[in-house]
Amino acid sequence: QVQLVESGGGLAQAGGSLRLSCAASVLIFSNYRVGWFRQAPGKEREFVAGINRSGGRPYYADSVKGRFTISRDNARNMVYLQMNSLKPEDTAVYYCAADISHSMAITTLVGSYDYWGQGTQVTVSS
Repeated sequence: QVQLVESGGGLAQAGGSLRLSCAASVLIFSNYRVGWFRQAPGKEREFVAGINRSGGRPYYADSVKGRFTISRDNARNMVYLQMNSLKPEDTAVYYCAADISHSMAITTLVGSYDYWGQGTQVTVSS
């Protein structure tokens, strides 16, 4: 059973930064592609950023491109989301998700990910 635990959420002012972390309890983390998703109240869960098994090909939603950076450390079973220039519309619960895959491609689909963390709240004040 794969467990994902997010941390690093909190309150930030518009223009500020936060760094989210996701710790994975798996034997071989490099077998998993990873994505960050978010869900605001009353809205569907949406893709934010994804990274392939080796840490290459990061892919971002247009809404966060140029502001957020996803990275991973397979030796430590960790994934990170550095969020800069935060906006009030970034307010949401952020989820880490993982999917074991032989592909090096990234998927943005919620249904493609088998494992999810419990989420961490990010609130950006104006």
